[in-house]
Amino acid sequence: MELWKKNLYTIWVAQFITIVGMSSVVPFLPFYVRELGVTDPASVARWSGFAFSGPFFLSFFFTPLWGTIGDRYGRKLMVIRAVFGLGIAQILVGSAQSVEQLILFRMLQGALSGFIPAALTLVSASAPRERTGYALGFLQTSLSAGMLFGPVMGGTLADVFGYRPIFFIVAALCFSSGVFVIFMVTEIPRSKDEIKSALIDNYRFAFSSLQIALAMILIYLAQTSIVMLQPVFALFIEKLYDNTQYISTITGALFSVVGLVMIFSSPWWGNRNDLLGYRRNLLIATSIAAVMLLFQAMSNAPWHVALSRAGLGFAMGGVVPSLYAFISKQTPLKKRGGVIGIATSFTILANITGPTTSGYIASHYDIRTALYITAGVIAIAAIIVAKFIREPVTPDETEESE
Repeated sequence: MELWKKNLYTIWVAQFITIVGMSSVVPFLPFYVRELGVTDPASVARWSGFAFSGPFFLSFFFTPLWGTIGDRYGRKLMVIRAVFGLGIAQILVGSAQSVEQLILFRMLQGALSGFIPAALTLVSASAPRERTGYALGFLQTSLSAGMLFGPVMGGTLADVFGYRPIFFIVAALCFSSGVFVIFMVTEIPRSKDEIKSALIDNYRFAFSSLQIALAMILIYLAQTSIVMLQPVFALFIEKLYDNTQYISTITGALFSVVGLVMIFSSPWWGNRNDLLGYRRNLLIATSIAAVMLLFQAMSNAPWHVALSRAGLGFAMGGVVPSLYAFISKQTPLKKRGGVIGIATSFTILANITGPTTSGYIASHYDIRTALYITAGVIAIAAIIVAKFIREPVTPDETEESE
């Protein structure tokens, strides 16, 4: 088996294990906030927004730094550091005694983690340029599969065992994933010139390219439309059911529909990108996502939510992974880790502003208003794609190394 494929499949498995663990806490996090002593419904929505955003306050600053360090000292090292950091953070989160401690420990999680951008960089650096779209699309399926199984597993276990034990299970999954990477991934050797990378140079390169800068803005908008749902989704589903005995399980199942569909849609979009180009596919995908989010906001029954989330999963399989591949194709190998780290900081910025915004809106207005706004956010992304995005231009590696 070719080395890039071996690394791809290994990182796929490691990322799947990690995402299963991390996404398993999503369905019940607002309920965990309640368990820590917050009882007022408006306060639960507001504190849930802070809890979802917590990891991303520090990771916004640390992720580009970790990416640059990975370019210099090794991408595999960054994957291992990130996954063990996640495990340590989960132990602390599971030990929290107040909502303030919960947010503090989740902020620490953000400083220690950064697994997904590290994995993206390692895979994109290994894959041939003509297979980058496929490789990143295939890698996205591990995120989708993890998002499928994680919420179902977490919601079910939470109904059976309670909330705290889940965090310790997640820590064990992260540690096992790190051991797997240590023994199975082989990083491709790089020349001295490829190792040269500086944080300021990476920022200068990223923002000197209009197309890369626009792609990062699109990543922010797309991710915002996804994460705005997280702190209010469980509360939204709770309003659709009279019987809340198994609400965590039901919420986890509905939340997982997106991941189920993305397992199949991400590689399909990735192959379309390699064959037909990025701009048209991004326009179609963002437009479909806007329609599905609007449908979800209008839903009055769980099966409406399930249908809208299936359509959303199909569309989102062609948005975020396509944008990362779009950036990767226009970035020299020696800068790729740092630039992808900068792009990931836009994902992180969305993870900060999205949940806190929806939590605020839900606590001051209502949950449906927050859901309608998510549809508007991704609609703006579709307009930007239509007016400004062009097909990526592969950089001349020889000129870049001179």
